[in-house]
Amino acid sequence: MDTLNILGNLLLICLIVVGLFGLCFALSGQQNKSSWLRSNHSPRKSKRVSTSQSESPEKQSLQYVDVLPPQGRQALTALPNFETVSSEVGEKEVLKDILPMTTDYRVCENDRYTPTGFSVAEIKALGDFPDYATLSGVPLPKEYPEFNIDKALARPYRPFRWGYHQTMSLTKLETDWWIELEGTYKQRIAQRRELYANHGNAVLGWLPGSEMACKELMEIVLQFLCARYPHYFSVIDNCILQNRILGTQQDIRSRHPLEILLDNVPEDFGLMLRDDKTGDYFLRAGVICSALGWNVGTKIGLRLQQIHGPVPDYKEKMQFSMDRFFANMSTDKPIQRGSWGLEVGRPLYMPKGDPHEKFRLCQDPNLQLEDCYLRVDWQTLRRLPLSGAIVFNFKALFTPVTEFRDEPGVPALVTKILKEGKKNLMEYKGTWHVEHVVLPKLEEWAREQEENELVPRNWEVATLDDSPWYQNWQEKWHRQQGF
Repeated sequence: MDTLNILGNLLLICLIVVGLFGLCFALSGQQNKSSWLRSNHSPRKSKRVSTSQSESPEKQSLQYVDVLPPQGRQALTALPNFETVSSEVGEKEVLKDILPMTTDYRVCENDRYTPTGFSVAEIKALGDFPDYATLSGVPLPKEYPEFNIDKALARPYRPFRWGYHQTMSLTKLETDWWIELEGTYKQRIAQRRELYANHGNAVLGWLPGSEMACKELMEIVLQFLCARYPHYFSVIDNCILQNRILGTQQDIRSRHPLEILLDNVPEDFGLMLRDDKTGDYFLRAGVICSALGWNVGTKIGLRLQQIHGPVPDYKEKMQFSMDRFFANMSTDKPIQRGSWGLEVGRPLYMPKGDPHEKFRLCQDPNLQLEDCYLRVDWQTLRRLPLSGAIVFNFKALFTPVTEFRDEPGVPALVTKILKEGKKNLMEYKGTWHVEHVVLPKLEEWAREQEENELVPRNWEVATLDDSPWYQNWQEKWHRQQGF
């Protein structure tokens, strides 16, 4: 059995791809119309992307060697002063002359094509920092001038759902919040640099053929930061990154693109590339400092199905849908979701053998409630426009469990999940080691909320209408930041 199961790793599913581990752990199900906070007037429009699981096992073994993602070359016509060097190209031509997954685009023939239909010649002609918003169909974020890094708190994600079972449950990405900074920025960047110095390719690595995707990812992220937080970030002459939070200037050509991200962005990224021989997707590059029980070095080079090996019910219920989702994902429809667990303290990176493992092996009678934290890995998944790579990114956010006390409905919902969740999923999530301390307080707070009329008496516990947040969360969030 995988070490992560032995350890009861509550976050494996979120740490390799919003769908590589995390997308699969969605919590869905038809909610009772009488549940608290559910609209009694008109149904809320669902943003969920449904994926049928009714296909036969024979169809689930289907290969995707001839299936390309939606083509994107037409976006070139919207770029001013850019003339394509190739005539109109169809999918047959792309498949015939596709760029091999393991080949560096910088040294291959110019008439090779990426899975999204761009020729190597066109990509080279676009140069550095092209207009990725136009190329991808994902707009740049709105400027956030009131953002103060010293006071900033991440939004209070509470991605709790009932019922709790394995399915696909994806929502559209809020593009303004793709990369979300918070007050732990300086501390987390220093921690990530130290992890890289100590663990090397266990936290950051890349394989041949990922060069285009890594460069593209770095440029898209930096474009986002400069648009969202222009008072903190700027790029001069497409080569010098100014980071006014850290007080640094860095030549982005001096290091590998993933190392630039490590130095400046407190997010984890994994890049999945399409194999030209099979159509399967493989993890070919990544910088991941938030792993519990595994690391990049053990997962890089594996295909989607292999990465999902430890996930309960994956092969039987989700493998075909995940393969199909990856094969057909377009650049203009990024998605998001969250995965959660309960932890002792705030462990960011816990490789096998880490001393923190001991906390998962017993229910410590001396454990204090103040030492128990909610860990949320907020995850996004999007396809990069030029390389056609799929990038998943996430960051670990820690919140004291004591915050639940005044959050309407949260104590009762978490209580129900911990007590009634499907046994194999709860064992996999691994909350047992804190339940003896957390559950009694959650039950107490749930009763208290009914007495104080934060929730209706005897309400039917279900996914909250404000999920992945709670009712009136903005008021508390703004107050805590001094707004």
